[in-house]
Amino acid sequence: MFMDRFSLEGKVAVVTGSATGIGRGIAWGLAQAGASIVGVYHSHQPDELENRIRKIGGQFYGIQADLTDMSQVSGIIPRAVEHCGRLDILVNDAGICPRGTIFDFSQEDWDRTAQLNQKVVYFLSQAALNQFRKQGSRGKIINIASMLSFVGGVRASAYTASKHAVVGITKAMASEAGEYGINVNAIAPGWISTNLAKPIMADKGRNDSIISRLPAGDWGDPDDLMGTAVYLASPASDYVHGAVIPVDGGYLTR
Repeated sequence: MFMDRFSLEGKVAVVTGSATGIGRGIAWGLAQAGASIVGVYHSHQPDELENRIRKIGGQFYGIQADLTDMSQVSGIIPRAVEHCGRLDILVNDAGICPRGTIFDFSQEDWDRTAQLNQKVVYFLSQAALNQFRKQGSRGKIINIASMLSFVGGVRASAYTASKHAVVGITKAMASEAGEYGINVNAIAPGWISTNLAKPIMADKGRNDSIISRLPAGDWGDPDDLMGTAVYLASPASDYVHGAVIPVDGGYLTR
């Protein structure tokens, strides 16, 4: 049946940033499609996500890791494979967005943003690519880009630069990985209601301005990314390589 191509039964997915926001929403979507979830988190243990997954008969395994420490980053894929036996999907969601003008943004915040939003994406993907080849299997990597991968962000220069880099990483890896049956693609979320967005949503003037530019008429929810994530993680997207799919309520059309 055609819809079977969207099934993730028997697949193992590693999702960074799984405790909150977009990462949690994507992990929940993949679990509902049948995948076993390895949720990578820093300080907020994803108990709510784990409970939801187990209630539907799914499997969840949590890995606590400090992604500023590359020795911990390099251990994520081996730990996931040791526990679950294999790897099929990697979702690179974890990231930060320190704010500041271009006139006073600090080197410390720049380096931290580049580490979490860019370097970790590259080297965690590299580890996944090598695991897929070791298994001799197809594999799926989904990077979380941003609408700021296409435009400039006000008071978010390091984040903007890092999310442009995510698109470059996605396309470069897709161009080399395709011959091995590995798909590397990205999702570019728009204005999604997450903890990261709460300060903006609380600013009535800014919030009203954002909503006025959204053809969809309101902020999105992390669950709005589930369908795109399941598609990119499933056999239905086997011929999709290096795509960056906006899920932005139409923001980039205006």
